[in-house]
Amino acid sequence: MNKTVVIYGSSTGTCQAIAEKLAARLNATAIDVQNLDNGLIEENTNLIIGTSTWGDGELQDDWYAGLKLLQSADLKGKTIALFGCGDSVSYSDTFVSALGVLYNGLKDSGAVFVGRVPVDGYDFTGSEAVVDGEFVGLPLDEVNEDDKTDERIDSWLESIKDKL
Repeated sequence: MNKTVVIYGSSTGTCQAIAEKLAARLNATAIDVQNLDNGLIEENTNLIIGTSTWGDGELQDDWYAGLKLLQSADLKGKTIALFGCGDSVSYSDTFVSALGVLYNGLKDSGAVFVGRVPVDGYDFTGSEAVVDGEFVGLPLDEVNEDDKTDERIDSWLESIKDKL
């Protein structure tokens, strides 16, 4: 596996905990997006990027600057996998929509995206993170479905590990 970093933005600690779990399973480092710089982007081939969704499908606050930094970086030859935390009950119409914001902001960067997840098994009414009937990354609901998190992470990592 090429060098991998897990980059997260977290306001309450939930996305950070998921990022640290992913990093441990990938033998990688988890870093807060506030600490992201061009050197870190350049030295890693794989970027596992995570955010929580706020308000009406908005990015976690720290990701606005982080997304701009990634958009200005040379991502050609990089592999990107996205994961996100959301609440499928209280925010059913914007469930993990911030994943869609990140994806749309980076999809033309030249990076290869991996880790799409079928919508089957998720109960929600809408999401900007759904493209062609699949989530653009791993959606997690630690509020209502935390009992499914480990299984979803394991399945997702199994599906992407040969691409990293």
